[in-house]
Formats: sequence, structure tokens, C-alpha cells
Amino acid sequence: MSAHSATAQAILQSAHTLIVDGGYNGFSYADISKVVGIRNASIHHHFPSKVDLVCALVADYRHDAEAGIAALERTAPEPSAALRAYVGYWEACITDASAPFCLCALLAAQLPVLPEPVAFEVRAHFRALSAWLVSVLERGAKHGDIHLGGSAKTEAETFMATVHGAMLSARAYGDAQIFGVITQPLLDRLIAH
Repeated sequence: MSAHSATAQAILQSAHTLIVDGGYNGFSYADISKVVGIRNASIHHHFPSKVDLVCALVADYRHDAEAGIAALERTAPEPSAALRAYVGYWEACITDASAPFCLCALLAAQLPVLPEPVAFEVRAHFRALSAWLVSVLERGAKHGDIHLGGSAKTEAETFMATVHGAMLSARAYGDAQIFGVITQPLLDRLIAH
């Protein structure tokens, strides 16, 4: 996450956990107050409104995702390795329950009820992730590492939907292995053998 005070970091982490557990409308500042052990007024000092809090949370989440993708590009520069590493990251997070669901995917399901500033941040995350996937797929197709069945844009959107859907299925079934059952055929189809 970006540079916040220790208290603001604790507030953001608590909000993240509460959103993943119950959605945008499933928590209040009173819930955060109990978890962090501070008064509501202290939360309002750092984040005047729930919209401010969740916008900061999603902006930090996007920043962390972009940093993670940049690191992934350095450690897995081949397109097929990058796709495998991205899926592997989520598989590990789901398996060890450290991040059982993408925050932005969860919030995207709630777009009709989200305040516009939060919806804007969520959409920005999806646009950035899609752009990265398009670039990976285009590079891979150019070098014969990736087999595209359609346009890179269509394949990127299909990839995102499959990964996020696999998260949902793993959660619905209470079985982390479902994630790999769903994503492995996707990787097998895209990665040239």
C-alpha cells in the first residue's frame, strides 16, 4: 500500500478484510473501530467518508497490483511464464487464504450500488489489468509463445473473466483446488506447446 500512517494502514487493512467478507455495504466505521481499536472519530480523521476510505483502499490495491505486475514482468519476462505466474499468484493466495478474492472483482459485482468515485477506481483497475494482459498476449502471439483463438483484447477479457470466475467458484464450493481445475485448461489453451 502507499504511504499512510500506521493507523491509516490498519484502517485500510481492516476495511479490505471487511469488504472481502461482506461487501461494500457489509461494514461500517463502527466495525473498523472494533477491529482496529480506535474511535470512529479517528477513522473520520484519516478518511472523512466511507467513499474516501474505499477509494483510497482501491487506489492502493491498484498500485500494489501494478507493482506486482512490474515485478512479475522482471521475474517472468516470457509471456507464457507471466500468465502462469499471474494465475499461480492467485492460486497461492486462495490456497493459503491470504487473499481469497480480488478486491476489485468483488466490488465490480456491486457496481450498481457503489458510489461513482469507488466505481471509477474499480473500473480503472480492470482497464489496467486488461491492458497488461493484452500486451502479454500480443507479445506471446508475436513470438509464438501464445496461441490466440481471437483478438488479444477478447482473449484478455476472457482470461480475466475466467480467473475471477474461478475465484468465485473456489469460494462458492469452499475448495481452493477448484481454482486450478478451472484455470489450468485456460493456460493449456493459450500457451503454445
